[in-house]
Amino acid sequence: MNEPDSRTTFADGALAFERHGWLGTILFDRTARKNAFSQTMWAALPDIVAGIEADEQIRVVIVRGAGGTFCAGADISEFAEVYTDRKSSDRANEVIRNAQRALRALPRPTIALIEGACVGGGCGLALACDLRFAAANARFGITPARLGLAYSFHDTLQLVEKVGAATAKDILFSGRLFDAGEALRIGLVDRVFDANALEAETLAYATQLSKLAQGSIRIAKAAINALSDHLADQLSPQYAERVSATFESADFLEGRQAFLEGRQPRFGDPSQ
Repeated sequence: MNEPDSRTTFADGALAFERHGWLGTILFDRTARKNAFSQTMWAALPDIVAGIEADEQIRVVIVRGAGGTFCAGADISEFAEVYTDRKSSDRANEVIRNAQRALRALPRPTIALIEGACVGGGCGLALACDLRFAAANARFGITPARLGLAYSFHDTLQLVEKVGAATAKDILFSGRLFDAGEALRIGLVDRVFDANALEAETLAYATQLSKLAQGSIRIAKAAINALSDHLADQLSPQYAERVSATFESADFLEGRQAFLEGRQPRFGDPSQ
């Protein structure tokens, strides 16, 4: 991709927005942490989206990570500070929810350009985009079961939208990692290309979209999203309490500590 017409950084440089004429690019730029999202990054994302929405010249948005990695998820190293009690957990999760909600609702077509790891919260960000184009070397996984947590209702709904109920259960139950070929077969991603062709192919598709009727595209996006969003808004409060409680559980404390120590967690008996 050519040098951008403009570049604005957020979250102490960990996020950037680049503009190339009609094309906007949201860039995760925290390569030392494999672009893992901090709370500061989650909090900044809605401001980036608002800026895009206010700029009618931008027709398509590509979402990508720097350094050959999309996003390794939420930054687990800050969990001990962020998830100290129910109130702080709910506040942190609402910041994450607002970021993904803003990205999903952006009235422009969004394409996640996925290289390397796309795991946990990173997969949630990709699911919030309209389309996902992946490199053949990309790896995927949604891992709350490895941390003693639960996936939010909205994130779960986005996953079921793409892969169906049974496959969503497999992904969430197992917390396993899988490759781009499987991601394409199950519908998690929409295209897979050789790593050296991914950027050019994504840009070519974005260029096609930029030449079509933008009003038609935006109405189609709003209508399709609405079919799922009304269900999420109606049912998620019943589920939210159960999700929130996991952040105070012994399993979460064990899962977080095991991750930081690089060992397998030893979860307890759920009946006790």
